[in-house]
Amino acid sequence: MTPRQTSHRRADAQRSRAAILDAAVRLLNTRPDASVEAIAAAAGVTRQTVYAHFPSREQLLTAALDRVSEEAVAAMDAAGLDTGPATDALLRLLDASSRTAGRYPVLLQKISQLTVDPHTDHDRHAPVADRLRRVIQRGQETGEFDGRLSPDWLVAVTITLGHTAGGEIDAGRMSGKDAAEALHTSVLRVLGAVAPAEDPTGE
Repeated sequence: MTPRQTSHRRADAQRSRAAILDAAVRLLNTRPDASVEAIAAAAGVTRQTVYAHFPSREQLLTAALDRVSEEAVAAMDAAGLDTGPATDALLRLLDASSRTAGRYPVLLQKISQLTVDPHTDHDRHAPVADRLRRVIQRGQETGEFDGRLSPDWLVAVTITLGHTAGGEIDAGRMSGKDAAEALHTSVLRVLGAVAPAEDPTGE
């Protein structure tokens, strides 16, 4: 096989993998028990092609979660985390994450039932944790956040509170709006910050 043929084959494999993940995220968010055959059909590939990329349904679900996580991180990066007060940047980060999760409620609830080893869970949260840590450290340096607690501890607490907010929404005990407000208030209190006052003009 020539280098060009190898390159084409690799590109074809990447395209089919992306198509499978796109179909899986889309389909599983409406039909969480959709079969591999249904996902293959939605992706325009064969069942065998799906299994060539993802040997088990659990691996496909995990990859779908990684795709959603990548989307959330991209949304966070687009939120301008290094601009303006750290308090505002933190709230923008939380909202960006919540908006992404809100687009895939059924899929994320299904995936949450999977058993994940601690190392994998840590790696998946690492990009989010890195961005949270960056904003929190900036806030501590400017005096917006209490500097007596370690950034790592504050990151862990913030992620846990985010999961709690999502769980309340999934259980139907809180609306998305109420959960977001509760998350904002709780995180800012943990950080020793005060929520920004609303502009009475609404601007």
